[in-house]
Amino acid sequence: MDLVHMVQPGMTHWRMWTIGAAALVILAACSSSDEPNVVAGPLSPIHAEPDPDNGGRFVDAEGREVMFSGVNVNSYGEYWQRDPDIAPTFPFGEEDVDRLQSMGWNAVRLLLTWSRVEPTPGAYDEDYLDEIEDAVRLIESRGLYTIIDFHQDAWGPSLAAREDENCPEGYYEAVGWDGAPEWATQHNDASRCIEDHPGWGEREFSPAGIQAFLSFWEDREGPGGMGIQARFHSMLRHVARRFSKFDCVLGYDPMNEPNALSETVAAGVAPEIGEQSAELEAFYVRALEAIREGERLANSPNRLMLFEPSFEWVQLGPNSVIPVFEHDGQTVYSPHIYQEGIDPGTLDDAVFERVHEEAAMNGGVPVLTGEWGTQPRRATDPEDDYFERHQGLQDKYRVSATQWLWREACGDPHHARNPYEGVDPAMWGYYDVDCPSNQTIGFREDYAAVLRRPLMRAAPGRIASILWDYENDRYTASGTMARPGQKLLLFLHEEIDVSQLTLTGLESPALEEAIGPGEIWSAITTAEDWTIEVSF
Repeated sequence: MDLVHMVQPGMTHWRMWTIGAAALVILAACSSSDEPNVVAGPLSPIHAEPDPDNGGRFVDAEGREVMFSGVNVNSYGEYWQRDPDIAPTFPFGEEDVDRLQSMGWNAVRLLLTWSRVEPTPGAYDEDYLDEIEDAVRLIESRGLYTIIDFHQDAWGPSLAAREDENCPEGYYEAVGWDGAPEWATQHNDASRCIEDHPGWGEREFSPAGIQAFLSFWEDREGPGGMGIQARFHSMLRHVARRFSKFDCVLGYDPMNEPNALSETVAAGVAPEIGEQSAELEAFYVRALEAIREGERLANSPNRLMLFEPSFEWVQLGPNSVIPVFEHDGQTVYSPHIYQEGIDPGTLDDAVFERVHEEAAMNGGVPVLTGEWGTQPRRATDPEDDYFERHQGLQDKYRVSATQWLWREACGDPHHARNPYEGVDPAMWGYYDVDCPSNQTIGFREDYAAVLRRPLMRAAPGRIASILWDYENDRYTASGTMARPGQKLLLFLHEEIDVSQLTLTGLESPALEEAIGPGEIWSAITTAEDWTIEVSF
């Protein structure tokens, strides 16, 4: 059965009829023949096209610009646990990917942790990487790309305060987090007490955590006489060699929110505007070399490498601790835009304009914010339009984004100091969870409804503008430099009929696929310049 159903002339209200699951099974590039897929064809390899003047973009094999939208999945991270009976994450499976697809998303930032990849120096856990590969295949089976994120928070799980730690008044005992294995943690027996003051981010300033990062930046000798950072880059090379064969792997984020200039900030000295970190820049140069070497060893094409500013950027906003380094153009600038979320800064045009300026410092690479978001309960507050405004700015400035977080468990270290009891609406994630039992109560459909919106899947040529007018339920987009005969793909978050589409430079609107409450529509270019408008 052909999955493309053309709209007939004169029809004013048209729907795709129900198709059995078997008819939707089409094999994709990353999937084995026995997997139940619901994706129409293999995913196209993606490359970056930097542009210092107009902003970089993601381009598929057909020469179309692609924007990515999705979410973070932490199911495969190794987190410190206060209580071994309360899990810090939830398993990831078929129900999850079905819901991810129903959101219209096309990307997942998938967390893995160094401590699980390399539990002992030089020995990689291939069973764990098999789990990651299975997840990559499952994600791809629903038409989503994977960003492999080497995640860390506050260095690693082994930096929790010892039982005999006696913190002075005004300080609290550090909890453990995720990231580096204990064998790579050199902290010179520094204190694990953290000054207790209002604001997010103090976790990064435990003296032990600061020392562990300094040891890493200096590549101090570790087990077997090999530098700690050198071990890390060898691990990156190994993972890239294994996963670069997959077109559905968009790329690699070598370190989540790296802590550069930690001593400076811990001492109460704010970074200067536009300050750079030589240590962070050198790290990214070596990370890129390691990833490319892994790809060469696998005889695979280059995937993208995402690079982040230091975590201070999240606290202090744009202008802070920016890496600028020599690279091959297949890189992506990936700050975490948390203004008005967990950061008190203002979420406005100035933030996104500065992000593009920082990307231009690196040759105008594309931008994908790896994390953004806030407490889900704000989505249902009629006086709070944070989520709508953030998504509107993403579209306006053509910034791809993966939201934090898909599912949050009761044992997550983010709330280890104040464990949840019962069902807490402040808990992040798309599911209500009873704590400490870790029992899922239900999916937050009211929250999902706010985050489900029109998404440009593939735009012929170059995107000129996108506007999601959420107040008036109207979506408009335009493009230029298109080749005649290219196919535009657009996800719409609810059912529409053809009368709700207004097209110029495009013809033959067709409903490609129904996905949950949404639909994927296509149209074919007839001119270099095109526009599409949808009224809901």
